Amino acid sequence: MTTHAAPDHSHRPLADLIRLDGRVAVVTGAARGLGAQIVRRLAEAGADVVAGDVDQSGVAELASDTTDRFGRQVVGVGCDVAVPDQIAALADRAVAEFGRLDIWVNNAGISYATGSPLAVEVEFFDHMFAVNTRGCYLGAREAAKRMGPGGVVVNLASTTGFRAGVGTSVYVASKHAVVGVTKALGLEFGPLGIRVLGVAPTVIDTPGVREEMSALLAAGTDVAARAAANPLGRMGVPDDVARVVLFAASDLAAFMTGSTLAVDAGRLA
Repeated sequence: MTTHAAPDHSHRPLADLIRLDGRVAVVTGAARGLGAQIVRRLAEAGADVVAGDVDQSGVAELASDTTDRFGRQVVGVGCDVAVPDQIAALADRAVAEFGRLDIWVNNAGISYATGSPLAVEVEFFDHMFAVNTRGCYLGAREAAKRMGPGGVVVNLASTTGFRAGVGTSVYVASKHAVVGVTKALGLEFGPLGIRVLGVAPTVIDTPGVREEMSALLAAGTDVAARAAANPLGRMGVPDDVARVVLFAASDLAAFMTGSTLAVDAGRLA
């Protein structure tokens, strides 16, 4: 028989709702950009964090800096989410280090330029789906195996999970799939007391985006101005996304699951 947690009708202080004290989080793709700022915000809110990335030296440095800054335990672990065994090992590391797992953030992903679909190689397609989609699905599954009621999975999707763009067909497909995974696992994990939410950013000013746009910049394109052509009139920064991830992971979002929140300055409006 399916059981659900009893609703909490108490009026809790806002400061209590946003706090993550006593909780353990895992963030993939954590060495820089969005992932690094998500780690910082979760630690600031009181969580101990396992930060995973293929850049092991990068997450080790982030872990040391974040621990010193916020006083929470942050552990950097090498992890390639395209390798299923490494995802499971990352989840096991969190439990081994801290005795529990409460929050899992699927942030790791490959950036979006894919070129003409007529020229896309099968190997490129498979690798992008292995990282962006399968890594997200398996991360959520491994997390749910180790979580109890109150657990949260946050999947980093993209506004391209709702609309397409020229030259980005494989990325668009992978991020549409992330939105679908979020919906499906929200339904599947709800009876377990585990919430699943997506966060869909537009173009954000990160090192990865700058590298991706280097050819446009070299050609004289004002990428920042183009990205700022939205109702709020500015380009997004990593903390714009990290704040929404913190909201999704916290008890402020306790009655939400299966949906994906757009962090897009109104681009999808």
